[in-house]
Amino acid sequence: MPAFEDGVPAVALPDADAETAVSSGAPVEGLARMVAALRHRDFRLFWSGNFLSNIGTWMQNIALGWLVLDITNSPFWLGIVGFASTIPILFLALVGGVIADHMDKRRLLLITQSAMMVFAFTMAVLTWRHSINVLEITLLAMGTGIAMSLNTPSYQALVPQLVPREDLNNAIALNAAQFNMSRVIGPTLGGMAMALVGAGGNFFLNGLSFLAVILALNRISYGKSAPMEQGAFWRKLKQGFVYVFGHQEMSVLVILVAIGSLLAVPYLTFVPYFARDVLHTGERGLGILMACSGIGSFVAAVTMAWQARTHRRGRQVSFAAMGFYVAIIAFTFSKSFLLSAVLSSVAGYCLILMAATLNTLLQHLADDEMRGRAMSIYSTAFLGLPPIGNLLAGFLTHVMTAAHAIAGMTLIALGGTFYLYMTRKTLREMN
Repeated sequence: MPAFEDGVPAVALPDADAETAVSSGAPVEGLARMVAALRHRDFRLFWSGNFLSNIGTWMQNIALGWLVLDITNSPFWLGIVGFASTIPILFLALVGGVIADHMDKRRLLLITQSAMMVFAFTMAVLTWRHSINVLEITLLAMGTGIAMSLNTPSYQALVPQLVPREDLNNAIALNAAQFNMSRVIGPTLGGMAMALVGAGGNFFLNGLSFLAVILALNRISYGKSAPMEQGAFWRKLKQGFVYVFGHQEMSVLVILVAIGSLLAVPYLTFVPYFARDVLHTGERGLGILMACSGIGSFVAAVTMAWQARTHRRGRQVSFAAMGFYVAIIAFTFSKSFLLSAVLSSVAGYCLILMAATLNTLLQHLADDEMRGRAMSIYSTAFLGLPPIGNLLAGFLTHVMTAAHAIAGMTLIALGGTFYLYMTRKTLREMN
């Protein structure tokens, strides 16, 4: 990590004032351009706290999937727990978006982060007592999902309040970078920790990790948004949908992410199945596969942070999505651990290139007073539809192999995205 001098990275501009250069429009080159948003103290605190918390979350995720498979020996239950952990987002992320536009975002984030910490500690205690069952896992996963669904829109809507508009692209890219660095570090540490201290140890460490983001939230300061006019909740929710789907550029992006989230992203839930039953590896092998996905995702985030300006971002989103789908289809039929690891990296790269570009586009397209609701609709599509896909894939495993179920769903996503790209000029020409 670079040293900081007076709130500015020491590597930023050795012979000049970085903040003046950025605010005046002067180009910030090289590494300085990649970390420009980190010169802002509040964003740096927010970024660091979430980085540590996300490492813990990935440690828990890898333990959760393995524990479910160990208890039930069923890919069907992997789909059910995946469904339970993310289905609240489908319904409550929209509520969270209205709340994010209406109440103090820090207060909401403190409540949701504390709730997830309690759920993690509870899961650790039950696992250590050897009394946990799949029903308790499902309920605790659902509780975590409820808290996450209220957390996500506020998290995304708070970022623009921590950095000036000229650094928003970089802040979003750096958020994607820290999330995906955690996808490398978390599963790697999680696989090793699970082999040493069991799944309960992973859950406990995740609970501790929430203290980092809670501390960061208590230390940041930011300008308050203009208060949202009072009115009926459902009217405000409807305003969000009318706003997003009344703009062709935003609506096509939401449709694009919905296709991938429903039909392709669920493959992540079934990685423990592929690791154990197809590639015949153990906990550490699963950790390596997830870490490879994280490496690809991190490279994508670094790529975005490096780019000062990307033209034809609509094309970038579309091609990244189609590359993601092709990599998943190949992954489902791979019998080689090395090939699967490479394909996992490619899939991770394409997924984050698609998702981060979508996020950036929507953040720029949305007006300040509508951003929370606009991002909640994006969150609903990106995070709320995978549970339905998980449930669908789980049921399909009763009539076909998990590999065929995931590959078939992803093939439909590939066809749908190609059709959308060919028929929507707005998408092809979006900058």
